[in-house]
Amino acid sequence: MALSTILIIDDEAGLRESLEETVRDLGYDAPTAASGRAGLDRLHAEPIDAVLLDLRLGGAMDGLAVLKAIRALPAPPPVTILTAYATAQNTIEAIRLGAFDHLTKPIGRADLADNLKRMLSSRAMERAAPAVADSAETASHFTLIGQSEPMRMVQKAIGMAADSDTTVLVAGETGTGKELVARALHEHSRRKPRPFIAVNCAAIPSDLLESELFGHVKGAFTGAAADRSGAFRDADGGTLFLDEIGDMPPAMQAKILRVLQDKIVTPVGGRSTQVDVRIVAATHRKLPERVAQGLFREDLYYRLNVLTIPLAPLRERLADIVPLAEHFLRLAARPGERPKRMTGTLAAHLLSRPWPGNIRELKNAIDRAVVMARGDTLDVADMGDAGIEPEAAVPPAGWLDGDLPTAVGRLEAEMIRRALLSCAGNRTEAARRLGINRQLLYTKIERYGLDVGGASGSMTGTVRNTDGREID
Repeated sequence: MALSTILIIDDEAGLRESLEETVRDLGYDAPTAASGRAGLDRLHAEPIDAVLLDLRLGGAMDGLAVLKAIRALPAPPPVTILTAYATAQNTIEAIRLGAFDHLTKPIGRADLADNLKRMLSSRAMERAAPAVADSAETASHFTLIGQSEPMRMVQKAIGMAADSDTTVLVAGETGTGKELVARALHEHSRRKPRPFIAVNCAAIPSDLLESELFGHVKGAFTGAAADRSGAFRDADGGTLFLDEIGDMPPAMQAKILRVLQDKIVTPVGGRSTQVDVRIVAATHRKLPERVAQGLFREDLYYRLNVLTIPLAPLRERLADIVPLAEHFLRLAARPGERPKRMTGTLAAHLLSRPWPGNIRELKNAIDRAVVMARGDTLDVADMGDAGIEPEAAVPPAGWLDGDLPTAVGRLEAEMIRRALLSCAGNRTEAARRLGINRQLLYTKIERYGLDVGGASGSMTGTVRNTDGREID
């Protein structure tokens, strides 16, 4: 039986050879190419079952350009993009352009084996499928902050759904950033030049919601002094975001269902009009429970639930908390002013908080700290009384003593210990929550000498620094 052929395209010789060795050891043939053009030449010259493609290729073609060229082939093999610098932008773009997956280096053997197995399975099912060329321009620089595994899954889902007109339901707790996901779907879609209109269904009185959504004609009711187009017609050709749709009154649910089915809106007192609108809905409610309670129409739920993008709460996205805080510090800075910086103590404190209000609560806390701080550096005391538990405000004495690498080592070890505790020692789940791959987690557990079975919440245990020195 012939071996499956995995083409490796990477311009760094050391990484290319290491990857080749691992792929061959997993039982596959592994031809390589040192540039995008050389990789495309091999694809034209010989049958390839799957491709591992570096994002940051040198030369005339970067990874995304090579990906587009591969996807334009008559029978393109599945392609996984590899990068050491994953961002929301390149993840979404890679998936939108047809990448099978987008993985961050270094890749553990088990993760690579799983990826190759899934790519080859997909290849077997899609070998006869027609090619779909992608001529879309590069999407905007609209970015979702966060590189945790839950956020990367969201970014990949956005990439897959962006160019579709499929209705999307974004589900998550209050403050998790549902509107940002809706905007990212719009910004990365072919509808980007057209309007993005957001309506909070819970914030508008029920007797005004119909007019807000569908519009009205002058004189249709008392106070209708002029024609109003309504959100659906305002969003024509673009995207309409219906936030908190789980709180929509039952009577309006029936009318929304009709619009989703027929794409026809009827202004109050006016004539029906055809609209071309992509619907993205969001709710913090559990809609199946609302359906069971008779508070939400079952047929509307199924119409909305074509594709659901779940947003994890911030407490399950530890790897995103400090980058988000730094992002909010940059936003809070005045034009021409350097953003304030956080101390290691404050960063550790932010990681210890449960954040029931999620990203919105974090932003409010950072904004408050910026106002309260007298200097250029923020510490826990600058947070004021913004939900801080005094006993959790400052780590035990001495925890952040020493140089920066020592403090960072303690912080990293503590994050790993807490993640393992919260997952009952499940390393795969802990790695997901920390936003790193399993192999890197194993390496760090060994580096810091963590006792996984007996990990405790104490911050004072002995771990090893990145240079091998003990951290007391």
